[in-house]
Amino acid sequence: MREIDRLTTERYGIPSLVLMENAAAATARVIAASLGELQDKSILALCGRGNNGGDGAATARLLAAAGGRVRAVLFGKREETRGDARTNFDALAGMAREGSQSIGSVEFTETGIDEDPSDLLDKAFGEEYDVVVDALFGTGLTRPLDGVYKNVVERLNRLPGGSGGYSIVSIDIPSGLNSDCPELIGPAVQANVTVTMTAPKKANVLFPAAGCNGRLIVAEIGSPLELVREAKTDLLLAQEADARQWLIDTRYQPGSYKNIHGHALIVAGSRGFTGAAALCANAAMRAGAGLVTVATPASAQPLVATQVMSEVMTTSLAETDRGTVSDGAFDYFSKFSERADVIGIGPGLSAEDERTRMFVRDVVEQRRTPVVIDADGLNCLSPWPDDLQGSRETPIILTPHPGEMQRLLGVENKPDLNDQVGAAREFAAKHQVILVLKTGRSLIAAPDGRVFLNSTGNAGVGTAGAGDTLTGVITSFLAQVYGSSPPVTDALSTVIAALYVSGLAGDLAARELGMRCTVASDIREHLSAAIRALDPRGEQPHIF
Repeated sequence: MREIDRLTTERYGIPSLVLMENAAAATARVIAASLGELQDKSILALCGRGNNGGDGAATARLLAAAGGRVRAVLFGKREETRGDARTNFDALAGMAREGSQSIGSVEFTETGIDEDPSDLLDKAFGEEYDVVVDALFGTGLTRPLDGVYKNVVERLNRLPGGSGGYSIVSIDIPSGLNSDCPELIGPAVQANVTVTMTAPKKANVLFPAAGCNGRLIVAEIGSPLELVREAKTDLLLAQEADARQWLIDTRYQPGSYKNIHGHALIVAGSRGFTGAAALCANAAMRAGAGLVTVATPASAQPLVATQVMSEVMTTSLAETDRGTVSDGAFDYFSKFSERADVIGIGPGLSAEDERTRMFVRDVVEQRRTPVVIDADGLNCLSPWPDDLQGSRETPIILTPHPGEMQRLLGVENKPDLNDQVGAAREFAAKHQVILVLKTGRSLIAAPDGRVFLNSTGNAGVGTAGAGDTLTGVITSFLAQVYGSSPPVTDALSTVIAALYVSGLAGDLAARELGMRCTVASDIREHLSAAIRALDPRGEQPHIF
């Protein structure tokens, strides 16, 4: 981002002071939108001495000019500030000294960082504010906060929140975070909203640091888009536009029918574990596949048939004495799968029997279609065989949670994956697969080394059966692509869209029901609302 800012000024002649003013204007707009009329609203701006503090000073000035009652605190002295930050602190000090010519007001206080801030903080935090602006530190922080800054952040985080309490808005990144690191390096501001400039930073979107950001808003401040595109990054954020474009590319057309919309074949379930098969198949049907069939062990088929939607078909497979799929089912399955456009395998399958593991290995090795592997399908192939590779023609999509990822890597004794992005990237590139790592911020690693972070979903979607539902959505979306000849888009774009839509459905369900009470079937039942929200025109029937 520093390089983008520099090139914006050098190559395009946009002064850095203009970029700072635009950042402040973007932050002020967010605050004004949340507060409505600014007149008589009380705002506290906490500013450091760097450029982030300069953003805060400019924001305070704009809010006061718009009618707010602003108290701004600089932790330092104006003579210690430099460049654009100094310009804005001088302007704010002048505004406070002369008195605002608008209906608002501003009070500006400076304090040395070596001074005891207790009296100042008692005075500042002793009042009630509608909004607190956090502009202490931006993207340049690399070490834990200490001294007065640690004191300020700890007191800020103790302020009452929620309805009738304080709303904390951080500029660019909550103070206390290292913008390039997903881990917490020390105490950090717990913001309600973070307004970041031009593009997200790692700590804006990767947990646990992302948990400090609250709602993330990405603001355009004048940096040309081509500079962002030129930036050398292999970590990207999947956004609404990506999912919308996929839905537009795969819109149902007049005269299309079930075969064109694709046949999803789900291999799932075992004796005593039929719910996962039903959740996966029902999600695939609801997500738009033209045909969905569940292939399940013979003893499980009658119960699966009663649990799936009426539109879902079932077929039985030879089984072991434990009621799991047997390798003896492969010849029948291979012939049956000729009519399918994509295979999803794993939910409720069981990985305890060697003959089940052999069946899964045969399905993946001898695939003629894309294959989505989840749950026990992954466990059957763990640790992942070095000679098992995906391909562009018949891609392999893996959907592990962190525990399954550790088993795929053969390192399940480690307490955690220290670098989830790096581990997913390395695995996907080594084995030429698309890997969906289901974490607090789920990610998609591509065979070419790029990693896409999904921006939808919430804690409520970490419920039992949500992974089975996601597998159904991914399998369904791939069926809709590969049911056409040639495919209308690629597997990677499809997986990105499926994860975004599924997460959005979970968000819509949580808004209606609350995260605590959301279950996997609620995610499925909100797929329609999610898709219609993204592409309402494409979901309307053609009327003559």
